[in-house]
Amino acid sequence: MALALAACSPTPLTVAASKPPEIVIGPRIIDQAGAYRNFVDRTTAISPNFTDGASVSSAVAIGSTIEPSQIMQGAIAYGAIVALEEPAFVAGVRAQAIGDVQRAQLAESLTANPYNVLAIRGSGEAANRVTLVLAEDGQRLYDAGKAVKQSAYGVQKQAWSKVEVADRTGRLASAKARAAVLFDSDLSEADLRSHAAPRQPPGGPVEPPYTQSVVRAVAVAALAVLGQAGPARNETVNAVMQDANIGSCTRMTKLNLNQCLAVSKPHYEDIFCLGQHVMMDSGRCVIKASGQKEPYEARFVPTVRPNPPAKTAAPPRKPPAKKK
Repeated sequence: MALALAACSPTPLTVAASKPPEIVIGPRIIDQAGAYRNFVDRTTAISPNFTDGASVSSAVAIGSTIEPSQIMQGAIAYGAIVALEEPAFVAGVRAQAIGDVQRAQLAESLTANPYNVLAIRGSGEAANRVTLVLAEDGQRLYDAGKAVKQSAYGVQKQAWSKVEVADRTGRLASAKARAAVLFDSDLSEADLRSHAAPRQPPGGPVEPPYTQSVVRAVAVAALAVLGQAGPARNETVNAVMQDANIGSCTRMTKLNLNQCLAVSKPHYEDIFCLGQHVMMDSGRCVIKASGQKEPYEARFVPTVRPNPPAKTAAPPRKPPAKKK
């Protein structure tokens, strides 16, 4: 009887482990990450040593070649590639989903709520890397922009800088048109990975909580490890790569740039628009996406000297009365 009961007793269910899928990142994600990488590298390379109006126009064209939402999504896409450089995280994702069913369930969980990625072993190390890389990119943009903005004041000693920009209306229209075109990249996944070197924080690891952009980047990386970030999943992955807070920041940056270019006339004013709105403001948005402390710039308040008191005119003297 005991043998019969033993034969009928249920056996524990086991999940059949299967070979982990290859890490898959769709071409669209690579393009978005590459557009961001190109924007940061080309814009921070703009020299503040302008020599004529043509050099200013060229710099403005370089800085206005990316649509605002691409900066936000590109930062997240690039962050995902950075996160994939963390071996402990890749191993943690694979350890948590060892079968096809588990992988599908984990992918569904991450797309429904990207913050679920923080439960995976190694996610903190990956988030730390993404935070530091974005913070460094943002600071580079900000610092380069500050140098360009400062040059807008120094260059006014040169006659060419005071000449009015030719075809100001066309220049503004071109800046808007360039930003409206989705910018593809010629950088490969290997090129992007070569940029994603580990960062060593000066004061130790970055402590949570992490920003939405950082968490979403790590979630996209997890989807790639699960084989769920390929071209067929573009729409789903794109939904994960949405941070409304940073998207609002980049849109405001572009709006301020367009308004600045609309009213600027001489070349030195275009230099100011470039340094402040293309570079410094974009840098602030990327630093904000990283969650690190934004740079502080004291607001310039000109010294107002009080006007001297107005002199009151002395009353006219009456002529002496004539003697009769």
